[in-house]
Amino acid sequence: MMKALQLSKELEASLPTLSLVNLPIPTSTTSLALVKIKYSCINPSDRFNSIGGFPNTTFPRIPGRDYSGTVIDLKDKSGAMRSKWIGKTVYGTGGAEFGFKMDGPHAQYCLIPENMLIEKPDTISLLQAATVGVPFTTALRCLTRARTKPEDVILVLGAGGAVGSSAVQVAQAIGCKRVLTATRNKDDNPDIMLEGDIAAEIQSKIPSLTNNMGVNVVIDTIGNLNIMNAAIQALAVKGRYAWIAAPRGEGSTKLGLDIFEAYRKEIELVGCNSGLATTGDTAEEMQILTRFFEQNLIHPRSESSMNVVDLDDAVEKGYRASSSEKQTVLRID
Repeated sequence: MMKALQLSKELEASLPTLSLVNLPIPTSTTSLALVKIKYSCINPSDRFNSIGGFPNTTFPRIPGRDYSGTVIDLKDKSGAMRSKWIGKTVYGTGGAEFGFKMDGPHAQYCLIPENMLIEKPDTISLLQAATVGVPFTTALRCLTRARTKPEDVILVLGAGGAVGSSAVQVAQAIGCKRVLTATRNKDDNPDIMLEGDIAAEIQSKIPSLTNNMGVNVVIDTIGNLNIMNAAIQALAVKGRYAWIAAPRGEGSTKLGLDIFEAYRKEIELVGCNSGLATTGDTAEEMQILTRFFEQNLIHPRSESSMNVVDLDDAVEKGYRASSSEKQTVLRID
């Protein structure tokens, strides 16, 4: 048996309940490796999932998306154990499946599709590896879908957050000509402070920062319509605007777009949803990121910036704890 967090529902219309349970250890197959989980972080999407935020989640379900651990079993067609992966330290994330339609890694053991097994690079620790998946793959997905090139000037909105800071690093690893940052935190020393009249700040700063050319790509991790309108206007000719978030609460989600300006400049708007990533998409993104880690071009956050919680305390001290700037990671022994 193994310890695991589990989301369950008594009625279809009820909210899910999260609890620590004992479940049978899953069995490896010819396509699914059994991984002993060492660490698994709690992403905002995991918390949202635990309160019924994703209608496609099936129950009962072990939540979680990002992990690090060790492969302990993987069978070939004859039923014999494959030696290639056994004992390897792996890390990754689950794209559209883990924690939603397939049991995730908030448990002592988890089945991981073989095509998603990525060996952890020596440049990062097991603890750090468990925080890489969602933030870095989402950042890479935004930059990829925006067809980012080395000659591009990038503006990252929300550059101090998990996805935003990852986007800054990945854009620099790609070799982008310049990466501009916008945050609310003065300590981040951003190019643009997101305070006061933000629209005016963006419209006044971008021309001087780009020799009046505008930015080629905007990566928006905030989801504020006023900021979005201003940043769209700051795009260069043939600029691309990629975003991952929408306004919270009951406010409008309608964007006011000057279609004539958009047409004349040939700008593109690109929504980026990590929840649509297939296992193949996720594996490819993790392989690219692993090369960047191995070359020391990108770096996860330091261990000191993480809030480590034991699996036994995961419900109260992890999922239900008040929000913190620190990334919460489950320690699963």
